[in-house]
Amino acid sequence: MRVVIAEDSVLLREGLTRLLTDRGHEVVAGVGDAEALVKTIADLAGEGTLPDVVVADVRMPPTHTDEGVRAAVSLRRAHPGLGVLVLSQYVEERYATELLAGSTRGVGYLLKDRVADVREFVDAVVRVAEGGTALDPEVVTQLLGRSRKQDVLARLTPREREVLALMAEGRTNSAIARQLVISDGAVEKHVSNIFLKLGLSPSDGDHRRVLAVLTYLNS
Repeated sequence: MRVVIAEDSVLLREGLTRLLTDRGHEVVAGVGDAEALVKTIADLAGEGTLPDVVVADVRMPPTHTDEGVRAAVSLRRAHPGLGVLVLSQYVEERYATELLAGSTRGVGYLLKDRVADVREFVDAVVRVAEGGTALDPEVVTQLLGRSRKQDVLARLTPREREVLALMAEGRTNSAIARQLVISDGAVEKHVSNIFLKLGLSPSDGDHRRVLAVLTYLNS
């Protein structure tokens, strides 16, 4: 896995670099601001060596507000195949929604204070690099809070909402079963019911899972 890290804290940037390289991954660049991140990705793309994933802080120079996540949204638009994992101290709802609006493939949003397990963090980076999703449960809760009031979601049972929230975090059916302490078969039944209630037909194929999450996020 080839990674670019964008983090203005030198200590944290070096720590993330060491964390990933110790596990056999290649950190091809480390930058300290959003402008340098966008330029680095453009240069790598021009060389035909686009990384698998970018790990970016939300707050970066010069204003330390939302430069990082705005850069992430821009990079997602310019390079749809680029995995982007955002690290933040808080949930920036507007840009988090934009980050997920086009596709949930290869995207992540984790809260720094809740990243306590090194292995889980590295697994999240790898999952995003491979086209998966990694969303902090608190991010999902805030983004979906208003959505639960919408009529389209009123058809779902509380358990189906739990399953869909975990789907939005990028969990597989087996992972959802372990989290909720239910059988894989029960999860499959809940997922089928979710698809049915959200009006997603079998003709949508494998995209039904993504469409279900997007319906949940954008309704």
